Amino acid sequence: MGSVQPPDRQAVQEVDVAVIGCGPVGALTANLLGARGVRTLVVERSATAHGQPRAFSCDDEAMRIYQQAGLLDEIRDATVAPPLVEYVNGAGRVFARMALSETDFGYGHAPLRFFDQPRLEHTLRTGLDRFPHVQLSLGTEMVGLTQDEDGVTVLLSDVATGQRRTVRARYVLGCDGARSATRAAVRIPLSGASYAEPWLAVSGDVPPDAVRVGDTRFVCDWRRPAFVSPGAAGSYRMEFMLRPGETEDEMQRPGTVAALVSPYVDPDRFTVTRAVVYTFHHLIARRWREGRVFLLGDAAHQMPPFMGQGLCSGLRDAANLSWKLSLVLSGVADAAVLDTYEIERRPHTVEMARTSVRLGHVFLARNRVTAGMRDAALRAVQTIPRVRRFVERFEFKPVPAYRRGLMAGGRRAGVVGTMFPQPRVLVPGAPGERLLDEVLGDGFAVLGRAGVDNPLGAWRSARFVAVHPSGTSLADLPDPLAGPPAPGGPDQVDVVDADGVLGGWLRRHGADLVVLRPDRFVFAMVAAGGIEQAGRDLSDALGAAPHGGRSRADTAGLAAAPGS
Repeated sequence: MGSVQPPDRQAVQEVDVAVIGCGPVGALTANLLGARGVRTLVVERSATAHGQPRAFSCDDEAMRIYQQAGLLDEIRDATVAPPLVEYVNGAGRVFARMALSETDFGYGHAPLRFFDQPRLEHTLRTGLDRFPHVQLSLGTEMVGLTQDEDGVTVLLSDVATGQRRTVRARYVLGCDGARSATRAAVRIPLSGASYAEPWLAVSGDVPPDAVRVGDTRFVCDWRRPAFVSPGAAGSYRMEFMLRPGETEDEMQRPGTVAALVSPYVDPDRFTVTRAVVYTFHHLIARRWREGRVFLLGDAAHQMPPFMGQGLCSGLRDAANLSWKLSLVLSGVADAAVLDTYEIERRPHTVEMARTSVRLGHVFLARNRVTAGMRDAALRAVQTIPRVRRFVERFEFKPVPAYRRGLMAGGRRAGVVGTMFPQPRVLVPGAPGERLLDEVLGDGFAVLGRAGVDNPLGAWRSARFVAVHPSGTSLADLPDPLAGPPAPGGPDQVDVVDADGVLGGWLRRHGADLVVLRPDRFVFAMVAAGGIEQAGRDLSDALGAAPHGGRSRADTAGLAAAPGS
């Protein structure tokens, strides 16, 4: 794409962030930015909702991100959590299983949920209506961009009329998928591999009594590997690998589809909503940032589908970058903080993609002998309790953790750089149990055992969550809803550790306090007397103010006050 030439006699719209693409990743990114007060323009080429059930699954980390966007209830109510995933051979015999109903990674949500993508996208787009400073421009495509030291000039075109307009953004986020125009505009190449084996993806609706296989299954049949599963709201998803010589037209014929789905649903009562042939990729952009332009989701990386992590990885990108952009745009952090986006996200994404490839090798044995050896080997090793637990509890999934980045010391050390758990807590003045993130606020937070002196006297306007042991009477604790904290005073919320998870976590890791980032990764572990040093570490991580003045972090109330 060439240089942008603003149309004559037309005002240039100015925004903080332009998000290119309003699929699930782009829409979620805009919700996260909107919740933080960032002026955002979302550009989507399609004039209507996509309406296609392409993505199908998400995990507990993704649900926690939807929670941070304030959309948990709407999304959770429209999803279903499968209790079990089975690996079966061509005869239907189980040789491995994942007991999802017995698996809890500690992040507050089921480890796997299935959803309907059109309904998900509707929820995410409707969520944007909460923010007057977020605008969604449908039927609009980006046709050019140029950058300078202060921002990005974006040329947009109305798809129907060809009319052009210019937008000036401080940052541009390319959330426009595998064929990203944003990535092409900044000339970032992809590297990796595309797999030649085509697959037929079939989605449809079916009444409960017309379902013949009610469990989620990987059908590891060497003649035709397949994936089948009930989905949300009466849907059913099936994917079948094509055999050599089979054509796309042949496989998409109604008669062929009916024959393929027949073992799993009654084809006469199955309403097909989508049947397409696709190939999958293992690709990653050489870099995820070019100046003020960033790539997220499929624009930055594409991975095989065998762990259902393609969309989830894009949501993690959004959660990582959005709060950092907010701090930079508000002057709280130096722009160099944005470099930690790729530093943190790329290694985890690469590891997730490699795990997906390895799982695919198990799934895709293509001859009888190899498949038989695989089945026998997996059945044998699962007689070992620890190995069986590793498989059944999905422990081969890469943990949410960063090796380097925005954390005390700049590198992972123990639990520093890992995602903090999200148990349920009791809060004075609130009925029932609540998920921890609901009381942490939307910024950095400090959490510690009650009885440790409130550490925030030395901090400016930060939130301290004081954890009381299970069994503590709520009547004995101050009600945070009774009134705001005194002006200039510390923001403290007292919670009761309903299941003892938080107290156990602090004891296990030998800490009195833990500093949490806005995306709920651990920034620092702190002893009672070390909070001031943690504040200085945070100030350094966010970037010192020029000319030797107070740090931006200190000015914004995130770090310890000098000399305190």
